[in-house]
Amino acid sequence: MNLPTEFPDFGLTPEQRRHAVRGHYYEWPGMDGERGEIWCYSDRFSYRAGETVTLHVSSTAPSFGMTIVRDGGAETKAFEKSGIASRWQDSPDQCSAEGCGWEASFEFRVENDWPSGAYRVTLTADGRDGKPIRSHHLFIVSPPPGKKPGRVLQVAATGTWLAYNTWGGSNHYQGITGPDRNLYSPIVSTQRPWCRGFVVLPGDAPRVPLEVAVPPKTAPRYPHMEWALATGHSKKYASSGWASYDSHFFRFAERAGYDVDLTSQHDLHFSPEILDGYDCAVFVGHDEYWTWEMRDAVDFYVERGGHAARFAGNFMWQTRLEDEGLRQVCYKYRARAEDPAYRGGDVTRATNSWEAPEIGRPGSATFGLNATRGVYAGWGGCAPRGVRGFPVYRPEHWAFAGTGIYYGDLLGADSHVYGYEVDGLDFEIRGGLPYPTPTSGAPDGLQVLAVGMASQVEESADIPVEDQFLTDEDGRFTAETLFGAASDANLEKVKRGNGMIVNFPRGKGEVFHAGSCEWVAGLLRQDPMVERVTQNVLDRYLGKS
Repeated sequence: MNLPTEFPDFGLTPEQRRHAVRGHYYEWPGMDGERGEIWCYSDRFSYRAGETVTLHVSSTAPSFGMTIVRDGGAETKAFEKSGIASRWQDSPDQCSAEGCGWEASFEFRVENDWPSGAYRVTLTADGRDGKPIRSHHLFIVSPPPGKKPGRVLQVAATGTWLAYNTWGGSNHYQGITGPDRNLYSPIVSTQRPWCRGFVVLPGDAPRVPLEVAVPPKTAPRYPHMEWALATGHSKKYASSGWASYDSHFFRFAERAGYDVDLTSQHDLHFSPEILDGYDCAVFVGHDEYWTWEMRDAVDFYVERGGHAARFAGNFMWQTRLEDEGLRQVCYKYRARAEDPAYRGGDVTRATNSWEAPEIGRPGSATFGLNATRGVYAGWGGCAPRGVRGFPVYRPEHWAFAGTGIYYGDLLGADSHVYGYEVDGLDFEIRGGLPYPTPTSGAPDGLQVLAVGMASQVEESADIPVEDQFLTDEDGRFTAETLFGAASDANLEKVKRGNGMIVNFPRGKGEVFHAGSCEWVAGLLRQDPMVERVTQNVLDRYLGKS
């Protein structure tokens, strides 16, 4: 694990660093100017063997070449072709929400011998200056139906990918919608390219949690956003995507000898029976956005005897899928004012936080934890010099077998597995051990194995408000969601959060949840303790131990 020891400098001026964090920059057609560019998206996120993939390409070059590689424990070339005709295709101004509407450019068949997994598409053409121009796309080959004894099914967090995708100018965070073109969009389309950094990244791309803390009384710094601006990547590359999160578990599992299949959350929504053939389903990384139907699929699967392992954080928002899954809807902070579900619709399907009382389905009911009792750790002004691993309270638990870990030790601190965004519960300490409070919403039988600190508020008397990025906005939203008003008194009730590792039975099945987005960093950095815990969970759920 070769982590940096000095705070990174990417050559930006103070004004540029501020723009990197507070500005709105994104990928858009024509952004590369005279050099020219090439972009691509596919008609769907996932396909099965025998189905046809349709690519929609817009390029300033008259032709392009394409290589498709399966991105797993080892990279395997699946397809290659050159001389494919292309042309420039105009995009609507609001393509982030409406879709690009490009005509089909090329089709190919998923061959029967292509294993399930993620397939990275690299498109290359000649720029106007004679140098190559490139773009990257990704699609998933889902497994066929049927029993899969001994195999793991990883479910890619495609709802969160969609929410953070900056291509075209709008996502669920920032945007060019509204009368002043400055609002995030509650609707995002699948029919647009992935932003730069979601499919492939260089090895030195910073992750969100700070590897080197800034000195005390210093304004927070955000290396991942500074790097993004300096290198031309998406501002949100480190917040979501295959390259930053899902890929690291998939590669680790295959290299460790596990047989792994891959599917998307969209498959889970429309074809929940895909879980039925597996003893173990895995969810990893930043996994923030879920539909009601996706949760139904997991809940029914576990009740019937399935095993769900979630090495992920920030279980926060309910979404809806429209237009046969081509559009994702999430009004988020504006839900109570704008979501049609509050005006004569089914309010239980409102695209608000799962913890909103009117939805009636707390997040902890599925995975044991939720984001409103967790959230930020290790970056900005939220525990920037806090622990980087999970403080362990129950080392005797089967998940820690063979790690040599003790009560009070930090699991994964060397590889920084604790952070960015975490999931927690309201809890109390009795006899030196954590227990969920009676009002926490914890499922029956839940054991808290590890607990770290988190925050929903950037709180420092030494840092001016204008230098804060996270501020107290999310804390006040949580206060209003849970207690009806964003008052100081209610903020005091919610601003201190936590991140947990928990385990509990449900029906005939079982759930293990390590509630941190950054668990995959331990797999990426080959942390022996993190690898061992991950293998303990997989082996138990596959019946190997």
